[in-house]
Amino acid sequence: MKKIFLIALCLCMSGSVFSQKMSKDKNLLISSIEKHKEELIKISDSIWALAETAFDESESSRILADYAEKNGLTVTRGVADIPTAFTATYGSGSPVISILGEFDALPGISQKTSPVKEPLKEGAAGHGCGHNMFGTASLGSAIAIKELMDAGKITGTIKFLGTPAEEKYFAKVWMVKAGLWDDVDVNVSWHPSAGIEADVQSGLSLIDFIVEFYGQSAHASMDPWNGRSASDALELYTTGINYYREHILPTSRIHYHIQDAGQVVNVVPDYAKLWVRVRDPKRSKMLPTYERVKAMAEGAAIMANVDYKISLVSGIYETLVNRSGGEIMQNNLELLGPITYTEEETVFGKAIQKATGKPEVGMDGTVHPLKETEENPGGGSTDVGDVSWNVPNINLGVSVAPTGTPWHSWAVVACGGMSIGHKGMIHASKAMAMTMLDLFQNPKLVTKVKEEFKTRKGDEVYEPMIEGPPPLNEK
Repeated sequence: MKKIFLIALCLCMSGSVFSQKMSKDKNLLISSIEKHKEELIKISDSIWALAETAFDESESSRILADYAEKNGLTVTRGVADIPTAFTATYGSGSPVISILGEFDALPGISQKTSPVKEPLKEGAAGHGCGHNMFGTASLGSAIAIKELMDAGKITGTIKFLGTPAEEKYFAKVWMVKAGLWDDVDVNVSWHPSAGIEADVQSGLSLIDFIVEFYGQSAHASMDPWNGRSASDALELYTTGINYYREHILPTSRIHYHIQDAGQVVNVVPDYAKLWVRVRDPKRSKMLPTYERVKAMAEGAAIMANVDYKISLVSGIYETLVNRSGGEIMQNNLELLGPITYTEEETVFGKAIQKATGKPEVGMDGTVHPLKETEENPGGGSTDVGDVSWNVPNINLGVSVAPTGTPWHSWAVVACGGMSIGHKGMIHASKAMAMTMLDLFQNPKLVTKVKEEFKTRKGDEVYEPMIEGPPPLNEK
């Protein structure tokens, strides 16, 4: 009996190993991406150097759209009334698989490809979230799939979406509202990271709004009694927010940024403005906190005897996880294996860690196992969440910076413009292309992913948290 069990176990293991072998078509995808590799790196580096911020990514958008067009995809520019948003499609019929491409930078973190803080241009923007690699890797995947279609290996439609303004205004919300995912079966995405893993964690929902206070100016010394200070209202409001922090859910977050609190010291300010953000892993829990924080603005206005105005900027949903899709991605990550680094890259990574006060352990190029999905994962927010509530989303993280690197910082910018970032970008491109190939070739996988999406979404009716057109002129 023991011998029979061991034989059966060996056969089972043999079958598992066999299923993990790289198919000929996946090798063709890898060859396609390798063929385009130097051009993709050049595109990524160009976008890295441009470092264009939300809704100003005209050159970055053009570079990606032009390359898509050059490689035979049909490009539509300026979609959803956003000049820098575009789609690039190829093929026809089902399944329709979309892939996301971001390319906006963050203000104030310009950096050279140096492991010590050294701005490329003082005060300028930088790609502290790796979006120069994000859009480029995704487009490389889409082109590889297109070439496999041309070879007669698969049929269906590939749809690349150039999605601007993720860091600030969340352009995908307007793109969702415009129906750009209405015909899509499954969406694929990735994000630069400090590790390699199929991402089956959610993020935080959030809502952004502007609070403005309007008072009466007066001479700050000669007749301050004739003034009504908008700045007083702002300070009372932020004090209220800070006292309220003790009484919100442990999972919730409140941030604010003072944008105007008066111009000179000898004038009672008649105008003040701040940007406020509320977050929680669940939109249903975020909204009551949002309503309370809004109400506090009225209280501050009453105390300072000024008027006030609240304007919604935009809001985004938490990401709807799809573990079925995560399993497909995980399989392909294991097929690809780890990223290996040169001695120079390891030294660079450790120098980054030293400069940012982190343990000097270097790069992590290993493939992490698929994790359990956490109920309240914490972390950041992304408008990929809104996409995920409209179409099943498969997400991936790939190393482009050393372990422990502070995100949205100069350290990520440094890695994103050199070989460490390039390796992660190409690796991500291959993993996503292989995952999309599985979906094109196996309708049962598409069905499974879509069924999980329907189950997780349940009766929730998606409502975009925006008012009016994209705020293109709000800088």
